[in-house]
Amino acid sequence: MKCKSSILITINVVLLAALALPVSLAAQHTRYKLIDLGTFGGAASFIAPSSSGGPENPARALLNRGIVVGAAETAILDPLCPDPNCFAFHAFRWQDEHLTDLGTLGRANSGLNSVATWINDRGWVAGCSDTGEIDPATGFPGSRSVLWKDSDLVDLGTLGEDFGCANSLNNLGQLVGFSLNGVPDPVSIFFQPTESRAFLWQNGVMQDLGTLGGVDAGAMEVNESGQVAGISATNTTPNATTGIPTVHPFLWERGRMIDLGTLGGTNSGVDGPTILLNNRGQVAGTSTLAGDVNPSTGGLLYHPFFWDHGVMIDMGTLGGDTGFVDWINEAGAAVGQADLPGPSGSQGHHAFLWRNGVMTDLGTLGTSSHAEGINSQGQIVGRSRPIPGAPVQHAFLWENGGPMVDLNALIPENSSLLLEEGGNINDRGEIAGRGVPSGCDDVDACGHAFLLIPCDSDASCDNKGRIVTPPAIPYPTRNHPFRPRRLPTS
Repeated sequence: MKCKSSILITINVVLLAALALPVSLAAQHTRYKLIDLGTFGGAASFIAPSSSGGPENPARALLNRGIVVGAAETAILDPLCPDPNCFAFHAFRWQDEHLTDLGTLGRANSGLNSVATWINDRGWVAGCSDTGEIDPATGFPGSRSVLWKDSDLVDLGTLGEDFGCANSLNNLGQLVGFSLNGVPDPVSIFFQPTESRAFLWQNGVMQDLGTLGGVDAGAMEVNESGQVAGISATNTTPNATTGIPTVHPFLWERGRMIDLGTLGGTNSGVDGPTILLNNRGQVAGTSTLAGDVNPSTGGLLYHPFFWDHGVMIDMGTLGGDTGFVDWINEAGAAVGQADLPGPSGSQGHHAFLWRNGVMTDLGTLGTSSHAEGINSQGQIVGRSRPIPGAPVQHAFLWENGGPMVDLNALIPENSSLLLEEGGNINDRGEIAGRGVPSGCDDVDACGHAFLLIPCDSDASCDNKGRIVTPPAIPYPTRNHPFRPRRLPTS
């Protein structure tokens, strides 16, 4: 993956100037110092995990003390990638001006991949790592769930096959995710050849959490009470509308998996953003409606839902057909994107805030928008497309009732990145996301992870978007004879 042309990025810089906020409006908002987190010698980096290309599993990539996790491209060729110009990515942790390579389960400089998916308040990091071989069942590089704890890289093991990933962890050191178990699965909800199971790992033991009646499940989040949220098949009979068995969200607690139901359809969390959980035991996610299919477009008809103590609420949309949710805070406020009124198949979508049963349209910076993160103060970040067809979106901040502000208007003019995506925002107002450097027109190929830090004056803000230099000594690696793998698209 390489950068292509500077033409499109030049166009976007011009557009940014044309769309810049009036000075009076921009002055109402905090300004930020930009830190370009850089890479490990390759072209790209992203926070955990990036959602630029569409809905992804949610992730906690940023702590309240300013630590960021994600993955960055190295200058080492990936020997298991079919593309001869494919370079390995390694999980990173950024802290105190240092970008640290968290390494992989294989030997150093082996071209294996790893990715960070979540960080807890203790600074421990969940994720997954290639192991160096090809998984015979999937044909993909094998990979295992891992925990980066202090100075140790811990292999969490598997449920029978070397294909899985840890998606989340809490401060007690409990981790959850999925692992294939090696049992053939002709009706996989994750489109894998073998069964996928949700796991809870604690004290060195990986526990299969079971299912809601089918053979597949995946765990997405664990809270500080040890509750686990995810999705599971309820049977083994494929539906005509989706081609897979019925999938419901679940909440696992005290050894029991609770079926949360759906909004009338048979699919929850497979094709859209996945399941979210806060420390109050409230769950948000996405479900199809009765019949599953939008008769006007032929696509699946999704709405975001909110579940609390046995009651599932349809969050609705902004007047259009579909909607998706991306994050929920501890107060039960949720953000995402929802369609606007209009003919099916040509509806636009805007970022939304759903709070106390009311969905608020957050507007756009031009044509469309998508909210990705919200903190305890109700500050919201995401991305918005400034004009139809613009190849690079712009990161936004929404606060104090709006309107939406382009984050590019709140950083020094000489900054090194065009901010494309605001992914996480912590309670100090720091923002982690991804931007594009000059000469890059594809955020996935050559975008860089960034951190924005609120600052008091132009002098304290202006660091020219400096790139952090990785330390000379990488995080210690381990040499394990395990098979490698890539993640299912759950």
